[in-house]
Amino acid sequence: MFVLDRHHQPLMPCTPARARKLLTHGRAVVHRHTPFVIRLKDRIAPTSEVTGVELGIDPGSRFTGIALFRAVDEADASARHGLFAIELVHRGGPISVRLTSRATLRRARRQRNLRYRAPRFNNRARPEGWLAPSLRHRVDTIIAWVDRVARWAPVRTVHVELSAFDARAMSAGESASDAEYRRGTLQGMEVLEYLLAKWNRACAYCGAMGTPLNIDHIHPRSRGGSDRVSNLTLSCVPCNKRKSNMPVEDFLKKPALLSKILQQAKAPLRDAAAMNATRCALLRALQARNPDVRPSSGGRTRWNRRRTTTPKSHTLDALCVGVLESVVRHPKAIHVVTATGRGIYRRTTPDRYGFPRLNLPRVKQYFGYATGDLVRANVPTGKRQGSHTGRVAVRATGNFNIKTRHGLVQGVNHRHVRLLQRADGYAYTTRAEVTHA
Repeated sequence: MFVLDRHHQPLMPCTPARARKLLTHGRAVVHRHTPFVIRLKDRIAPTSEVTGVELGIDPGSRFTGIALFRAVDEADASARHGLFAIELVHRGGPISVRLTSRATLRRARRQRNLRYRAPRFNNRARPEGWLAPSLRHRVDTIIAWVDRVARWAPVRTVHVELSAFDARAMSAGESASDAEYRRGTLQGMEVLEYLLAKWNRACAYCGAMGTPLNIDHIHPRSRGGSDRVSNLTLSCVPCNKRKSNMPVEDFLKKPALLSKILQQAKAPLRDAAAMNATRCALLRALQARNPDVRPSSGGRTRWNRRRTTTPKSHTLDALCVGVLESVVRHPKAIHVVTATGRGIYRRTTPDRYGFPRLNLPRVKQYFGYATGDLVRANVPTGKRQGSHTGRVAVRATGNFNIKTRHGLVQGVNHRHVRLLQRADGYAYTTRAEVTHA
């Protein structure tokens, strides 16, 4: 649990049992409901022992893992003790879809023979460092949550994974000092991480998942194939044995599958491209907020995870980012934070032709509640009897819908609803952490 002093300065996090004891004895008050933050009434930061914590970030195109941990051995900071974990769900995909739909409607209106409109595409300029809205959203959301965690915990160091794989580790460099780095175990992890992301962790020939996968040359080396990553794929053990050194054209008798594999081998990674486009902006933003930012690669994260026998998840990847020796423990539950936005500006809903279909209300609050607020409803009787906690969708009739972790509860009267936390553009749930690889 996050702990603040009486002046809202961050202290070292504590266990839930300790936080419950402080609240029971009246020494603390609830500062925030989700994530849960308490504020001490009899403690200030200058007179407290604050050793500091570290933050690990595993950014992704759709999900970002954030792990808060402390170094067990303060001398070399090699053993990590996980304290808090957040899985951040981005909405870059919906943003891209909506912007594409808007552009399509506007383009269709411009092409209609209705009236003359002077061209406007010649005077458009983008500033240096411009990112598409779907990409800018990922950077802004990650930075917003780094700032939030820094307000609730004394963050000293930030470890961030800037790329899923290190291109320098996969290519032949000219420096002799890099030979061990390129040819060692870490180099193999970089290539494997790239192929797992590119081929969706499945056999390229039969589609098998959840089985050991080998790196296979599409065009065998014995027949002139190269070691470039564009000539590598993943195959299960049976397919790898059957293919042996056969050309892929002779091994696959399905022309459609063969064409798909050859095209995918040369296709770029969409998610990796999104991260490559945003990693420089993310690094600059982090360095502007924290003086100690340590970048790393996904190959090293995978290497650390295998050495420490840590299961695979977004939050556990964040715990294994950077240089470390061991993971002492990790949180049993993680907080899933989904970016939902703060509503829309438009006052009408268009049809498929772009014409307005209905009008939306201008009032955002009904009976003191707005859509997205975190509430708890205690219904005494009826088929909705019980306690329901989640995000509310308000209605002018006073019968609200509440989206809980167990599903949607419809038609809850506003008299049974109590506000826990105002809407901040995110939806919060919790789930158990992965316990096996």
